Amino acid sequence: MFVVKANEGTEYQALNHFNMWGTRKIGAPEGAKNITVSISEFLPNGGATMSASEKERVYFCLRGEVSIGDEQGNHYLLKENDMIYIPPGEKRDMAVQGLVAARVLVMVING
Repeated sequence: MFVVKANEGTEYQALNHFNMWGTRKIGAPEGAKNITVSISEFLPNGGATMSASEKERVYFCLRGEVSIGDEQGNHYLLKENDMIYIPPGEKRDMAVQGLVAARVLVMVING
């Protein structure tokens, strides 16, 4: 068991993301084997381009609003306390909506 304090974590740059910064809170380097938990901070006009991952993901919107789009042209608006599950291999993009910076809790299953 271990605790990660609010001011702890490892900063990272996420591939295909823009106007954002991330802080990994839990992952392999910290001792977790099958999950990575990060906080992604997106500035207004920030987001991610259409891409896929081979890992399961859950996005939980902590602040602001983000639109998640899929390859079929569907868009899902996440507001505070909304979440979305993205299965392995499914492409998605993301865009901050409005002028409020967005904060998203990202959970990635590695196993």
